[in-house]
Amino acid sequence: MSIGTLVGFFAGIGLFVGAIFMSTDNYGVFVSLSSFIIVVGGALAASFVSYELRYVMLALKMTYKIHGAPTIGRNLIKGEVGRIIRWAYVVQKSGIPALESEVKKGKVDSFLAFGADLVISGYSGDDVREILSNTIETTYGRNTVQAKILSNIGACCPAFGMIGTLVGLVIMLGNLNDPTTLGPSLSIALITTLYGVLFQRLIFVPTADKVQQREEILRFRNYLVAEGLVLLADQKGPRYIQDKMNGYLDPAIHFNIDKDIKK
Repeated sequence: MSIGTLVGFFAGIGLFVGAIFMSTDNYGVFVSLSSFIIVVGGALAASFVSYELRYVMLALKMTYKIHGAPTIGRNLIKGEVGRIIRWAYVVQKSGIPALESEVKKGKVDSFLAFGADLVISGYSGDDVREILSNTIETTYGRNTVQAKILSNIGACCPAFGMIGTLVGLVIMLGNLNDPTTLGPSLSIALITTLYGVLFQRLIFVPTADKVQQREEILRFRNYLVAEGLVLLADQKGPRYIQDKMNGYLDPAIHFNIDKDIKK
């Protein structure tokens, strides 16, 4: 569970609702189904026109998936350095073929397994770097499509809020001879604008930003692992690998062979 995401979301909703309760007793005026339909329905309709249905649905799923805990954290990244260094000791002692059994012992994801297989297959360090860099960038490109779609949906919300405002104003101006309709018409006009801004700034844009950030963290982790695998392919020593990989990390989480590894 992502505590920060939950706290931010509920704090935003709480501030909005709290401001309403502190300012008026007529709470129902802020609830409008027609305004919701205009803003959310319009933004989704525009996204379906702009993007393929499958990708829009994947993007919408991210609005609840971001509430889960991130898969990659500082300790995990430090642990990846330790894993590569342990593999380096195996390669140093028994050669690259011995790495295969070592990889099978641990729990590795598909990217790490693919990279290790390249090393075991005998590719040079330059070949491993080229192949893995291409894999990282194409994966990043695919996975950030959802962030772009969510950002686009967020950008559409205020626009459709303005459309709802214009609808309300047209209705109001068309009934100037009946003063009783002016209040409801103006309410719809303003509520749709409010909904547009809320859905943009509290749901869709923050979700897009978090998806983008998590994919950038994953790309960084993959480049870190790729560098370690390149060094393994070149059969560099464990301490050299440590120092090279630590160059990617915050000094607070630098790996230390003498303290963090059991030989």
